[in-house]
Amino acid sequence: MLREEAEERLRALAGPEARLREDQWTAIRALVVDRRRTLVVQRTGWGKSAVYFVATGLLRELGEGPTVIVSPLLALMRNQIAAAERAGIHAVTINSANPEEWEKIYAQVAEGTVDVLLVSPERLNNPDFRDNVLPELAESAGLVVIDEAHCISDWGHDFRPDYRRLRTLLGELSYGAPVLATTATANARVTADIAEQMGDDALVLRGPLERDSLRLSVVRLPGADRRLAWLAQTLRELPGSGIVYTLTVAAAQEIAAYLRDQGMPVAAYSGQTDPAERLAAEDDLLANRVKALVATSALGMGFDKPDLGFVIHVGAPQSPVAYYQQVGRAGRGVERAEVILLPGAEDRDIWAYFASLAFPPEPVVRATLAELGDGVLSTAALEARVDLSRSRLEMMLKVLDVDGAVRRVKGGWESTGEPWAYDADRYARVAAARKAEQDAMLDYITTTGCREEFLRRHLDDPAAHPCGRCDNCTGDHRVTDIAPAAVEAAHARLVRPGVDIEPRRQWPTGLADLKGRIKPELSADTGRALGRLTDIGWGTRLRELLAAPDGPVPDDVFAAVLSVLKSWEWERRPVAVVGVPSTSRPQLIGSLAERLAQVGRLDHLGDLGYRAGSPGSQFNSAQRVTAVRGTLAMPTSLAARVAAVTGPVLLVDDRVDSGWTMTLAAALVRHAGAPAVLPLALASV
Repeated sequence: MLREEAEERLRALAGPEARLREDQWTAIRALVVDRRRTLVVQRTGWGKSAVYFVATGLLRELGEGPTVIVSPLLALMRNQIAAAERAGIHAVTINSANPEEWEKIYAQVAEGTVDVLLVSPERLNNPDFRDNVLPELAESAGLVVIDEAHCISDWGHDFRPDYRRLRTLLGELSYGAPVLATTATANARVTADIAEQMGDDALVLRGPLERDSLRLSVVRLPGADRRLAWLAQTLRELPGSGIVYTLTVAAAQEIAAYLRDQGMPVAAYSGQTDPAERLAAEDDLLANRVKALVATSALGMGFDKPDLGFVIHVGAPQSPVAYYQQVGRAGRGVERAEVILLPGAEDRDIWAYFASLAFPPEPVVRATLAELGDGVLSTAALEARVDLSRSRLEMMLKVLDVDGAVRRVKGGWESTGEPWAYDADRYARVAAARKAEQDAMLDYITTTGCREEFLRRHLDDPAAHPCGRCDNCTGDHRVTDIAPAAVEAAHARLVRPGVDIEPRRQWPTGLADLKGRIKPELSADTGRALGRLTDIGWGTRLRELLAAPDGPVPDDVFAAVLSVLKSWEWERRPVAVVGVPSTSRPQLIGSLAERLAQVGRLDHLGDLGYRAGSPGSQFNSAQRVTAVRGTLAMPTSLAARVAAVTGPVLLVDDRVDSGWTMTLAAALVRHAGAPAVLPLALASV
């Protein structure tokens, strides 16, 4: 009997005591017997991977081809390959980390020795894979699994354009090939969108999203120093190990450094962490060698540690759905897991920044399509012609690819010549939906009702009800008393001024006359900034300063800049100051340069100038370099003064974004004769 065989395969996967629940069997039967396209929306830890591994074993027994799993993260792939091996299923993966194995894996798939092939959504549109491997897989696949399927929908909290490519894959599957889409975080609108893309006859199996191990609470504290001190105090009290989520890379690094100063074994984890270090950090958390990973959302979908004892957020995510997805990492295999949110006043500023990265306005999109009208261009070449950052440009191209307006080919991108309409109404509706989600997250923070019920209702869970476990249900609100000495220590860490400004070493690609490495005789040394705009310490003060009307540098900020200079371990002390010109904050920069010269007994040589106006705002490196080169100038009188200096020059600006203005300003000062340039800015990003 098929049910008995399915139970046997589950025990091989999950242990001798494992039993299929009725809803799991319903999904397996739909795939193996009915060959249906099935969408499973079930809570984290429900056992979605058991469904597709058991179904894979049954289908392979019937002589069907391999299962293709589209999975978004390498962490998820590693976990699933290990799980498959326990069940006697041979699983392999094709991703950016193992290119040397691709040919061998393709051969194994062709020979029929692979049971499961895991691929990233990005791989689906790799020209070689799309044109040479994907057609054969579409014809031979016995089952296609779309994991974390909410990424398909641009209404979802984590939309990824590459997932839209799955619509093409589903359309090319052989007749009757079953498809399973799984997610734990899809509200009714996202569920309907996914089901529509899967096909008219898709079976939707949706279960209650209750997590009876989670204890949700919110702790509202004034000031980042109190939040940081409370975090350190609380981590010492919490059993087990867990995750501390932050909204930015800078915050993850800053909080991890503070906790290590307090003697806690923690590690920072973000998309900027070296892949080998990320894997080591994951292993350390799995083995309880660290108390916590202080992580951005890069540690999210797919990380599986059943005994994760807590998830703490320092800063609120942008939506209740995203929040519930992240806290779902905790409490899968323990009776109680603590889920704590520490919201901050800076959260809305960070949300606004992320909102600025949305799909570009129509003129920019049209300009990109026009540039592609003459043939194939690489992303780097397009970046030199279109005023978008690399990440936004790549995202836009992926959307246009899915829409059929462009096509990724070897060497870059080409226009298809197909008509394309800018769906402004849809983009506006998505933006409005994002704003509504942010408002809902603010309501979650202040609600006096059940917190789990609040989150589940935002996921349109019809079974949502008061949990009886959260701080509001029990009345057991966490104590916010903190030892004054702990607050002082946290404050001292946060106001510790100074972050490095690494000099640019390479000119951006796509420029006609600037190529390769920047000449050493024109480059700056490593510089310093008072703080990052995304820091939870100086970030708030600096954002306030740069948003205020222009005026002289405030005393508290100037005193902090002096602290940066005192701790700066330069090889040679600067002897002079030059200002970078500012059209928006000339008093701020001018007073900063003058006071630095006076206090440090440095020669105030003056400011660089602009030939006509200022370069304005550009969003990618090539455009920025072109604009700054066309406007930034070295006045003749300043050049003469620079030529006379005998030591390093302090080059002062208000903020460093891309770093190209400072790079080109340094090149002008070095070209005029300065032996070295030390960049100094109030803020960096």
